[in-house]
Amino acid sequence: MRFVHEGDPRYGEPELLKGNEAICEGAIWAGCRFFFGYPITPQNQIPEMMSRRMPEVGGTFLQGESELASISMVFGAAAAGARAMTSSSSPGISLMQEGISYLAGAELPCVVVNVQRGGPGLGNIAGAQSDYLQAVQSGHGDMRIPVYAPGSVQEMYDLMGEAFETADRARSPVIVLADAMLGQMAEPMQRRIDEPPPPPPKPWALTGARGRPRNLLTSLYTIPDDLEAHNREIDARYQALATEICRAAEYRTEDADVLLVAYGVASRMCQTACDLLRDRGYAAGLLRPITLRPFPAERVVQLAERARLVLAVEMSMGQLVQDVRLAVLGRCPVELLGRPGGNYSTAPDVVAQVIHLLGG
Repeated sequence: MRFVHEGDPRYGEPELLKGNEAICEGAIWAGCRFFFGYPITPQNQIPEMMSRRMPEVGGTFLQGESELASISMVFGAAAAGARAMTSSSSPGISLMQEGISYLAGAELPCVVVNVQRGGPGLGNIAGAQSDYLQAVQSGHGDMRIPVYAPGSVQEMYDLMGEAFETADRARSPVIVLADAMLGQMAEPMQRRIDEPPPPPPKPWALTGARGRPRNLLTSLYTIPDDLEAHNREIDARYQALATEICRAAEYRTEDADVLLVAYGVASRMCQTACDLLRDRGYAAGLLRPITLRPFPAERVVQLAERARLVLAVEMSMGQLVQDVRLAVLGRCPVELLGRPGGNYSTAPDVVAQVIHLLGG
């Protein structure tokens, strides 16, 4: 078996970890020393593991009395300049939306992990992808929050370091959007054995004002012109990073005229479907967004120019497909294969749908 980081001296030997465990270890390597959370399945292994690991690395773990309390605790630690995070699952993330908006408005970096489950409401604990829109359009007010979507246990580890770095550079919350399948599955992965890069200076942090002017962190601007200027400054910082952090992975797209678009665990079924379709004479390829915001629209457009069909495959009623359609803008048909409630399409389901749509 070949590993993603095989031969890279920055990584150690492969070890078997669950996705939720990989998130913890990736955050710790990145310098996260404050975790606040509230239990909800299927992400409970994250706060459980962090309750043990934070004291081991000199950090702080605190279980809040609710999701609202937990995201507010993240606000406090981030305001002091610390790398802080929380995690939850779909309805818990809904409760955190106001706090996420406050963090964005106050320009405070942090990481929020969502291990999605079926919804709406309490739903169930099965893996789903029905929080796509909640993530990419998170919170209220004018703001854009970077969103990463891991597709493997290794990426659940790797993207935590990237998420904290992006959060500091954007001075913004960053969302890592996984699901119950990725959180619970165990795969061999390699962890970093080198030292992480130091976080950037944070002269804005509330660390005491002796010998310097006081800092003020707020999202309250009562004068419209002041709030507009503030919003434009936040957006300019995001836009300056968007092109740099935008990422996607591709599989057999070099000659594809059938393009599958899927993220997270759904993309794994699609990769197998590409091979099965090519065995049947269909030139299928896969584009997997790694950043959902910024969305890799430019690359979707390039691939759609020569496609006769684009099929979005997702574990929802259809949310990712909206961004795909906005990118393609009628260049070719864009269809959806979506299953909600914790169900998913298998590789043969994807093959059958492509053949049906192409009139086979």
